Order: sequence, then structure tokens, then C-alpha cells
Amino acid sequence: MKLHSIKLPHRKASAEMPTLKTLNPPRVVISMSQHGGVPCTPVVNVGDQVKTGQIIGTSDAVISAPVHASITGKVAAITDVINIAGKRNTAVVIETSHRQEMHESVKPPAVTDRSSFIDAVKTSGLVGLGGAGFPTYVKLNFDPKENSIDTLIVNAAECEPYITSDYRALVESSAELIGGIKLLMKYLEIPKAFIGIESDKSKAISMLTELCRKEKGISVQRLPSSYPQGAEKIMIYNVTGRVLKEGGLPMSVGCLVMNCSSVIFINDYLKKGIPLIRRRITVDGNIVNKPLNVFVPVGTQLSEIIKLANLRKTPDRVIFGGPMMGSSVYDPEMPVMKTTNAVLFFEGAAALAEPTPCIRCGRCVRACSLNLMPTELESAYDNKDIERLKKLKVNICMNCGACSYVCPAKRNLSEKNQLAKILLRNGGNV
Repeated sequence: MKLHSIKLPHRKASAEMPTLKTLNPPRVVISMSQHGGVPCTPVVNVGDQVKTGQIIGTSDAVISAPVHASITGKVAAITDVINIAGKRNTAVVIETSHRQEMHESVKPPAVTDRSSFIDAVKTSGLVGLGGAGFPTYVKLNFDPKENSIDTLIVNAAECEPYITSDYRALVESSAELIGGIKLLMKYLEIPKAFIGIESDKSKAISMLTELCRKEKGISVQRLPSSYPQGAEKIMIYNVTGRVLKEGGLPMSVGCLVMNCSSVIFINDYLKKGIPLIRRRITVDGNIVNKPLNVFVPVGTQLSEIIKLANLRKTPDRVIFGGPMMGSSVYDPEMPVMKTTNAVLFFEGAAALAEPTPCIRCGRCVRACSLNLMPTELESAYDNKDIERLKKLKVNICMNCGACSYVCPAKRNLSEKNQLAKILLRNGGNV
């Protein structure tokens, strides 16, 4: 069975631009909530001198990930900030020092078995770099007796327009990707691995295919260039043919799915011991003179990226992430998170067309990869029909936005699905 999808303009203008060296901002604002799960608590105080790679936030919670200083400098403030999701959280503000140096704790971890491997990933602060931000060590810490995982899927689809940060990682660090795959296969005892990549990324496919010829159990899986190819459920089905049921985790169908940049990071961390303190981001949009990819320290503020971007004019819109699933940003002091993969700049204020009555064309149904019925979901939400929303399985909607994108009546279908899920979580209370 072929899943529904849509075609989007690629606009990958930065694809062949080598990644620039790390930007050195005068200060960083590092949120203690860089991940899905429980936020960290600062373990430094105002006035402390910190070094690059030093732990500055921890939590005893199972679902959490430590936060590290991304630059060397002085803790100027510990304050509340509004994050990209619009939620208030604590952040550590560090003002840079002239001399940048790594903390004494930054060294390759001693990894000898499964347990020490997972502990190392936990200490690194790694979270899912494909956007979700779930602490990676939690994903790896499955019980092989209860969950038999036989397939590692490396997600290299990167299907949203403009973003090429993962693609540049594939091209510039293809050997490191294979190294990370081998580490995951070795310590988690996974017999086979597939690199799921869209067929239009021919250069990366050629490089990876050549490397895979020398490896046992690792192969490249070409996938259609469509949206939302990179969604976890879609990736699993298109690579293995396995169907992930509502509420199920990939391990329930014998799969572990990892973003390609996450896999590369694991390889590098075990070799160098440098925690997750920087992100490769795409800087693009219709007012960017020269689209690029650049490494930036976690916590770098939007104002610093604007200086780097060489814009033709003051942007009317800024998006962290992609145009389909990213978040609009209005504060020039908004910092880059561990999960940020792109910063996009556009001219022209966002314009929401006035919705017109549904014409029952069915385009939204044909666009939905999960075979949902967006028009029926919209009606159920408008009527606050909780039982019908459950029956129509609104909770499996992944908020990809494909339904709204294709709707000729300009109805807010994807937005209504998100509101419907909030309605269910609140027990029917708006």
C-alpha cells in the first residue's frame, strides 16, 4: 500500500554550501528545558566562571537530559524566559570570555558494554535532533527481553522546504554517520540498519552507498521525495512495511528510529567527549542574500543570527524550523535550542485567508499520510464531540499541516486538529 503524501517546493538553496565554522556570540541564553520531559535545575550561580562543555543544569527525573555550557564565560544571570513553545522556563545567561577553553570533564567516555554506552549518551545531553527533542538515552534504554529490536532506521529524509542542515551533515560527515550506526548496532545488538533518504539527494546517496558496501547489515533505502516523508510512522512503514499502531512506539514493531545528525553526534561524542553544545542550522528565506549552514552554540540569540544572515531588508517573519512545522518567532532575543535546525527569514506579513465553506473535494483526505478525515475532525471539534474525535483518531495526527496546505477553501484543518487534542487532554473543557 502506498501512503498519501504531498509535493512541496524544495527551495534547498543552501544544499551545496559547506557548513561555516562556529559562530562566536557575545553571550548565550541557555534554557533549562531543551528537551521533552522534566526541565533541568541550574547547578551554577550568578557570577560563576564556566567553561565550554561544563554541566550547568541537571535533573533526577528519568525523562530529562543534562544541559551544558556552550561557551566559556561568566554566568551573568539566571532568569525566566519564554521559549519557542510559548512556555516560561528558567535559563542561564553566559557572557563570553576572551579565552575559550573546554572544561576538564570533556574527554572521551569509557564505553565497554551496553550499560556504559547508554550512560555515555545520557551524559552527553543528546536529544532527538529531528525536532522532537526526546532524551535519546531513554529511547536507547529498552529491555531487549521485552522489546526485540531487529532494525535500526536512520532518518535522513529532511523533507521540509529550505532546510539542508541534515543534508550537509550527511555529505560532510558520511563516515561518521556509518561509525555511529556501527556503535548503535554493536552495543544495542541490532542486526541490521537502513539509512532512509529521499531519492533526490543523489550526492549523499552515492557517498553512503559506497561506504555501505564495506559494511555488514547496513544499507541505503531510497524513498520518494515527498512530504511528510521524515515523519517517524511514515519512515517505518516505507522502510520496513511495518505499521505502527495508535499510541505505539517504534520498538513495538522491532524498530529504533534515529535522526542522522543524532547518529553522527554519538560517533563524535564517543571519540571526543564534547557534549551537545552546538547545532548546525540552515539560514535561509526569501530575503537572505546568501543562504548558508553554520554551526552555532546552543543559546545563540536570534539577533546574532540576523547579523550573520546578510538580509536584504528587515524581516517581517522569522521561523525557527521549517515552514510546515516550525514556530514563528517575534523576539530578537529568542535563543537557539538543541532542537533548532533552521532559522528562516521572510518578507511580507503572514496573511490568513478567510475560510470559505468546505466544498467536499476530498483533497485533505488524499493528502493525509495517516488516512485521517480532516473535514470530519473539524466538524467534530466545532461541535465539541469528544467521542467522535476519539473514534476518528485525532490523537494520531502528527500536525504536519498537509491538510491545510492543500485545502482550496483555506480552512484551518491542521489548527483544529491541534485544538481537538488539547480538548481531549482537558477532558472536554476548552
